[in-house]
Amino acid sequence: MHQPAVDAMTGMELPLLDVFGERRFVEAFSADRTIEAWLEVEVALARAQAEGGVIPDSAAEAIRRELETVEIDRELLDEGTRLVGYPILPLLQQLGRRNPDVAAWLHFGATTQDIMDTALVLLLRDACRDIAATGAELGDGLATLAETHRTTPMAGRTHGQQAVPITFGMKVAGWLEELGRSLVRLGEARAAAEVVQLYGAAGTSAAYGPLSAETRRTAAGILGIGCDDVPWHSVRDRLAAVAASLGVLATAVGRIALEVIDLARSEIAEVGEGGGRLAGASSTMPQKANPILSETIVGLSGMAGALSAVPLRAMTGRHERSAGEWQLEWDSLPLLVAYTGSAMARCSDLVEGLHVDAEAMAANLEVDGGLVMAEALMMQLARRLGRHEAHEVVYDLSAQARAAGTSLAAAARAYARDQGFGEDLDLGLAGYLGEAEAIVVTAVERWRTAHRPHSTGP
Repeated sequence: MHQPAVDAMTGMELPLLDVFGERRFVEAFSADRTIEAWLEVEVALARAQAEGGVIPDSAAEAIRRELETVEIDRELLDEGTRLVGYPILPLLQQLGRRNPDVAAWLHFGATTQDIMDTALVLLLRDACRDIAATGAELGDGLATLAETHRTTPMAGRTHGQQAVPITFGMKVAGWLEELGRSLVRLGEARAAAEVVQLYGAAGTSAAYGPLSAETRRTAAGILGIGCDDVPWHSVRDRLAAVAASLGVLATAVGRIALEVIDLARSEIAEVGEGGGRLAGASSTMPQKANPILSETIVGLSGMAGALSAVPLRAMTGRHERSAGEWQLEWDSLPLLVAYTGSAMARCSDLVEGLHVDAEAMAANLEVDGGLVMAEALMMQLARRLGRHEAHEVVYDLSAQARAAGTSLAAAARAYARDQGFGEDLDLGLAGYLGEAEAIVVTAVERWRTAHRPHSTGP
């Protein structure tokens, strides 16, 4: 029986994530994982304090043993959280009942936000690494696709209309470049946000005692994250930067899907989604093969883009601890990870199964009588007439060709004969693809040597 993917995180049905969500991202901030992260931070704090002699070694060992085996009563935790407003005090009330050392020394000097923020950093680190790994798979697929079609000509489009010829590989290279930069940006933001939060009630660390800084550094080392001597209870810019990077990444992925939707239109039909019988079928129009996977990616990325703005509001927390702004991150960041990661995974599926119709691309280059070569003709005539005069001539020739239902090439040949230019005008596609192939080579090399290694680093 299908288990709804989002229930563990939200307790509610979210149809888009439930059906199309990638489970590892949907569950990245599940209740079980979140509680485990809280307990991990408490154990690391106790170990660090024991190493500095702040609490007894026996107490740290007792805390480790109990927290590694304890079973938390979730219903009791939820009930206490609703009463207190935060989950850590109700969590602590379930710990230490069997061992007085645990009750006496657990959470020594810490405040709720210390534990929750540090746990958030751990969860966000792991989730962003997983997203980067998924992005690496997508990028590899795009690199292969770009190389395969580096010389496959197609119409470049501006303002939704044919403009000049490009290659499909060049188009994909643009997708790859944007993805690569977005992954690097996310990696940099994630690394900057991996900072422990152990500063006490208002950030002075007074309750941690004279060894507070040493304790904080040791705990950070145990957890494998960074340390800063400036508290960030209300200073949320680093988390907002991670959110913004996730939003940009998701939007870049959404753009790929939108272009596939456009190129799959019946009038264009240059690409098509993979899938078997009934993939994208309509309930009433049997001929339809809707680009449903691309549509799903657009929906997932759109939700991610909207959610990425919420942590900006969380940045407005006042004084040393916020009054409500912090809570904005509680839902937005887990959902942002779920939507972004899922959009990435589905886009990887899209690219892997994408069908490219080179014949349709070639045919579409002639669909308007070859007017896609108008700029090429203008630049050749500009050497004889000057750019402005050449533009006027080719504009009129294009209008005449459309009106007469003839090709631009035929109109150009007639003009050349009338002007005594001979037959030296070249409107062949191969001569007007510019740097298209070189762009593919550059983008793929940059992906493999710079963007991919940098985005999937430690």
